[in-house]
Amino acid sequence: MQVTETLNEGLKRGYAITVTAAELDAKVNEKLVEAQPDVEMKGFRKGKVPMALLKKQFGQRLMGEAMQESIDGAMSDHFEASGDRPAMQPEVKMTNEDWKEGDDVSVDLSYEALPEIPEVDLAKLTLERLVVKAGDAEIDETLESLAKNAQDFKDRKKGAKAKDGDQVVMDFVGKIDGEAFEGGAAEGHALVLGSNSFIPGFEEQLVGVKAGEEKAVTVSFPEEYQAEHLAGKEAVFDCTVHEVKEPVAAEINDELATKFGAEDLATLKTRIGEQLESEYAGAARAVMKRALLDQLDTAVSFDLPPSLVEAEAKQIAHQLWHEENPEVEGHDHPEVEPTAEHTELAERRVRLGLLLAELGQKAAVEVTDGEMNQAVMAQARQYPGQERQFVEFVQQNQQMQQQLRAPLFEDKVVDHIVENATVTDKEVSKDDLQKAVEALEDE
Repeated sequence: MQVTETLNEGLKRGYAITVTAAELDAKVNEKLVEAQPDVEMKGFRKGKVPMALLKKQFGQRLMGEAMQESIDGAMSDHFEASGDRPAMQPEVKMTNEDWKEGDDVSVDLSYEALPEIPEVDLAKLTLERLVVKAGDAEIDETLESLAKNAQDFKDRKKGAKAKDGDQVVMDFVGKIDGEAFEGGAAEGHALVLGSNSFIPGFEEQLVGVKAGEEKAVTVSFPEEYQAEHLAGKEAVFDCTVHEVKEPVAAEINDELATKFGAEDLATLKTRIGEQLESEYAGAARAVMKRALLDQLDTAVSFDLPPSLVEAEAKQIAHQLWHEENPEVEGHDHPEVEPTAEHTELAERRVRLGLLLAELGQKAAVEVTDGEMNQAVMAQARQYPGQERQFVEFVQQNQQMQQQLRAPLFEDKVVDHIVENATVTDKEVSKDDLQKAVEALEDE
């Protein structure tokens, strides 16, 4: 077997591979010898079929297998000897298309090699970690929100008009063209005005009603309403109001705490503080991660495989196009050409992806089966009632597994880098942290 270099420019590589006819014939004979003991043929005992007859019967089919295995073996040997890692699937093309048995096989192999990644001294990376403490004001704000969510309602004064946010207890019957329709009636229904739980325009017309009043509410069902026989039709709801109640926030005390699973108010405050600081830490980590990636992006310089950059730029352009055209759900649209801005962003992503992969490999970072299972189950919960089907889909789909594994791997590599970098904690206010997070979103 001969391997001759034909191209070596930047990261582009090309090789001409020749597998001799003698090598192919030897591999076919090897396969026949291996199969001979199990072959049965009329007129011969099992395992006693002559080699010449076996070759005549099966030689042509085995020749194709021998070619593929020889070429695959040559590629494997080449990558092991050269140390090259192809950036994408290598292109393999047979050059003597008029090949016939007894000829050598000539193949062109071309690919882009992954670059050598320079060493990064992690200890020289300097990071600032924003720290926000949950103060009394933030805890009290959360308590007030909990109390509001746990609100009750009490009767307004007799004759008082309903306001937005009030609860109206009523009977109603809905009619279309004077005929009541199925599912359009209820008795003693409690509706909070402004909750948007009814058809658009319904609740607004009840603002100002009083207990004991009757009110005809005219609305139109949305064109995309789920019940097709009602979609787009105008309906009149005859409403009889029995009670008008105003919201009353729950008192912030031990009783409120027990509603949220705490022993007392002091315990609930402690839990809220811990939860808030956990949320702040998550936001601060996102800010620090962006700063880290910005440093890594300029820490080292190396050539990027053009094919990876091009593929990433196309993906970015395609994704942004769909974000700007949300009404187009499929991919039946004109081809989206990447801009210079897309390509610049793609170069950053490819550079950081290769660097993080290298750092993770050297640090022996791995995503465990348990971590993958947690990620799969977290995604599955987004499909209520179809969790099992989603899990089975992931198990059978390597690309989906990689999509779930990649961010887990990246986060673990980032944690490894942070552990070895020089990190300084800086205590800031919640507002300062919020501004830092908003700055990320604006970029």
